[in-house]
Amino acid sequence: MLGRSLVALVTVAVAGVVPGVAVASTGGLQGQLNGVQGIGALAEVRSGNDVWRGSTGVAELGSTRKVPVEGRFRAGSITKTFVATVVLQLVEEKKLRLDDTVERWLPGVVPNGQNITVRELLNHTSGLYDYKNTLPMPPSEEFYANRYRTWTAAEQIKRAVAHPPVFETPGTQYNYSNTNYLVLGEIIYKATGRTYGDQVERRLIRRLHLSGTSMPGTSLYLRGPHPHGYVPKDGGLIDFTELNPSLFGAGGELISTTHDLNRFFSALLGGRLLPARLLAEMKTPGTKGGSYGLGLSWHDTSCGVRVYGNDGDALAYQAYSFATEDTRRQVTVAVTPNFKTSPDASVDALVNRVICG
Repeated sequence: MLGRSLVALVTVAVAGVVPGVAVASTGGLQGQLNGVQGIGALAEVRSGNDVWRGSTGVAELGSTRKVPVEGRFRAGSITKTFVATVVLQLVEEKKLRLDDTVERWLPGVVPNGQNITVRELLNHTSGLYDYKNTLPMPPSEEFYANRYRTWTAAEQIKRAVAHPPVFETPGTQYNYSNTNYLVLGEIIYKATGRTYGDQVERRLIRRLHLSGTSMPGTSLYLRGPHPHGYVPKDGGLIDFTELNPSLFGAGGELISTTHDLNRFFSALLGGRLLPARLLAEMKTPGTKGGSYGLGLSWHDTSCGVRVYGNDGDALAYQAYSFATEDTRRQVTVAVTPNFKTSPDASVDALVNRVICG
């Protein structure tokens, strides 16, 4: 647990309005961001042509350095939306089909692969066991020892399929599993001859000029301005900003900024990356009443307005990026968690404030 002296560090705040852009209720947004639970947080809010950026807390424990509003962070499972977009672009190009089976592309790799489709990988209805459940996590000493280890998708998939599926019949139930996106990453390579990281870079990052976004592969570092991230150890926290992101792979390795994620989701939901029929597929839940489609999630805010996007947990960083369907209102938040209080509820409050006014 954190001591009082560490908790006190999250009270420093800074707000920024994009030059030349008028923003209403700046003080209200900053106050809401100050309430986000964590060591530090940063956000970008868009409402029509108005843009507001702010941060709160500290960039590094033991300092008073403010969190940079343009800072980079690990975006965790928001990576899945990027990877899913690439898969759907390949569908549009007829390089693969949503109803293709895993066995068609990766023979012998996944048990029952002849009955699991690309669609079921995308919407987490495959039943595949989550490889992350096989890995050591804090406070295990093995977790810290593996910090710089390079993992391959093949070995992680092998660890996952050593366990029986969560349910027997693919497509009948929803169960979130990071293994699905490791398999998709391998299928992208088989279908194109290029890695999923290369495809995300070429098709999305470069095309949209996402200058603060990267697929780091095995690089340990966050390049450019960034807040430090931490994980619990021995009753306190240790700096875990540097780690080998192959741990997350195609399910979570992305590094980005609040500005870039808003730009990406605006392009995606605005129909600039996929044709209407495939964007509609992306918004279709895998199971009746669900809120996760093909790499895209959604929820209804307190005023009943639905927002689309995704969130991600990358151990020392948590990120959230959501937009209204017409993209008129967007909010992206990144948090360095303190592992004392989950930031989820306070981020939800901020999203509700932005969307509902």
